[in-house]
Amino acid sequence: MKIKSFDRKEELLEAALDEFLAKSYDEASLNNIIKNAGISKGTFYYHFKDKQALYLSLLQSLVDVKIEFVGSKLKDYSHNEDLNIFENFKLQARFGAELAKEHPKYYLFGMMFLREKGNKIYEVAMDMVGDTSEKYFEEMLDKAIEKGELRAGVSVNFSKKILTYLFSRLSEIFDFKHEKLDYDLMLRNVDDFIDFMQHGLGSEKLN
Repeated sequence: MKIKSFDRKEELLEAALDEFLAKSYDEASLNNIIKNAGISKGTFYYHFKDKQALYLSLLQSLVDVKIEFVGSKLKDYSHNEDLNIFENFKLQARFGAELAKEHPKYYLFGMMFLREKGNKIYEVAMDMVGDTSEKYFEEMLDKAIEKGELRAGVSVNFSKKILTYLFSRLSEIFDFKHEKLDYDLMLRNVDDFIDFMQHGLGSEKLN
């Protein structure tokens, strides 16, 4: 979903990000966005049908940035196939921290989007962008189970559910805020978090 170029396009996107970072989707005000962008309502509605269309365009931009960013990083880690699932989690966390450093507002917008889970906009957005990240996560878990990296005696279904739940709630666990994005602290927290999961769910050969 490409956004057509127009005068003050960057100002509109910046104003929209600021509004969606400060408030939930339902609470965000389209009037505030238009006013802060310094454009007319006519200009906005010429390019976007409504607030939802603007939100989805921003989300697609985030997905595009993330795919390009992670793709470029993976080229430097061709050996990551040899990593166990918890080492892979830490590698992904580093990608996340580097993405946050280079694109802080997009990163935090992604965190805010995760909090919309259970709301209609989340379902609409997932229908648009798909569930590639969830499928990727599922593949990582299946591979870890096949390699015997998860604790024996613990239900496979339980392991999948608890890991998926914990990762989907990272933004709530660490309470990431725009004014408190400390990248080194973020990595230390996530490393500790993954170590905690490894010692709880990892097989004996990994502990």
